[in-house]
Amino acid sequence: MNILKLLDKLSDDKFFTKEASRLETITNLTSFGKKAAVAAVPLGLGAMMTTSVKAETTSNTTASSAVFKDALTDALQLALVLEYLEDEYYRMGLSKANLIPSADRTVFMQISKHETAHVAFLKSALTSLGQTPGAKPTFDFTAKGNFSPFTDYNQFLTLAQAFEDTGVRAYKGQAGNVMSNKDVLTAALQIHSVEARHASQVRRMRANKGWIELSNGGNMPSATNAVYAGEENTNQAGFNTANAFGAAAGSAAYDEVLSGSDAAAIASLFIA
Repeated sequence: MNILKLLDKLSDDKFFTKEASRLETITNLTSFGKKAAVAAVPLGLGAMMTTSVKAETTSNTTASSAVFKDALTDALQLALVLEYLEDEYYRMGLSKANLIPSADRTVFMQISKHETAHVAFLKSALTSLGQTPGAKPTFDFTAKGNFSPFTDYNQFLTLAQAFEDTGVRAYKGQAGNVMSNKDVLTAALQIHSVEARHASQVRRMRANKGWIELSNGGNMPSATNAVYAGEENTNQAGFNTANAFGAAAGSAAYDEVLSGSDAAAIASLFIA
């Protein structure tokens, strides 16, 4: 499949916003299959993932199935917490009078619509796997008084960028844990693409570049350093991109993965 066509399909907003039955949604997901996973990773990692998928599909042991299922559901529960956070954040921001300038409201209304759809999908996916979706936490977006996002629009944008950048890295970090289910994997890649475009848009609204260079988030407070830790890496699949393109360009070429524990730690800062 042509990579540009694949990425275009994966970034189609209509996937999560159009009205469709769950069966239709899963059917659409299945049509992409494992090709999406291979196309989403850099260089030689694609072959490694293909081998991993083949090994998984040929294994029929109960123990292996249990391990895959646990990793899958844990990844979905983590993603749900992150989507709960973003969904609630934009709901509260849009409901706050005079916070978001009228010129920017359309952008955040669309982002909010996406986050709501992501929550609904993840809850449905967990239910279909026989799991109970985690309850939405009580959020404290001031992070115990360190931020004032609903009285200061600049701070609202700052946290929006931090949340979106966290989501992009977290979804990439969990790709290996959802590979056992091709439908969920493809949906996760779809959400990853949408979150990446959210992040790029919000970064530009803050007068930043649409991408991250090294570990510099772009005019971000030190409290958000954990969101960008590790982004300075320039080694991809054994190839040092800094040698070929320079450190800044090399690091900007890829968003680095964020471990599940690191993503959970970032989210916990905003849970009451």
